[in-house]
Amino acid sequence: MSPAAIARVEKIKSSERWVPEFFNLTTAIENSRLDQTYNTPAVATLILLAEQIEWMNSNGGMKFSAGRSADSASRLYAWAERTSYTTPFVTDPSMRSNVVGTINFDDAIDAAKIAATLRANGIVDTEPYRKLGKNQLRIGMFPAVEPSDIDALIASIEYVVNAL
Repeated sequence: MSPAAIARVEKIKSSERWVPEFFNLTTAIENSRLDQTYNTPAVATLILLAEQIEWMNSNGGMKFSAGRSADSASRLYAWAERTSYTTPFVTDPSMRSNVVGTINFDDAIDAAKIAATLRANGIVDTEPYRKLGKNQLRIGMFPAVEPSDIDALIASIEYVVNAL
């Protein structure tokens, strides 16, 4: 960075202007001087974020996005409640996330094996929260996920459970 750019960064830092820590260029400069990196979002990530927001807004904004996730969540949680070997991790329906659903499995069924089998067959990122140490799967139901993909995932989980 040029001396003028560094001076501008320092001026912004000393002002009362709030900047999220991961966008704080002072931190980036300090780390660079130490030949270190700082975990900031890549430009490609920011471009994808902008495109995602544009897509959501062009489809109806918050109402569309929230409705789509709610549709996916209702499919996942209804399945977990009616299936003998699963239960939603969050028992109170009013407290459940419509974005990430965590489903507990009966101890007789190894959820880690289900996740590994799914991953080996191209269905990724269903592993549970590592720190919880529970026998469960974690399912993303973000607005970009087609609700019908949740149905397909449920069918895949059932297929794997029956095959194990």
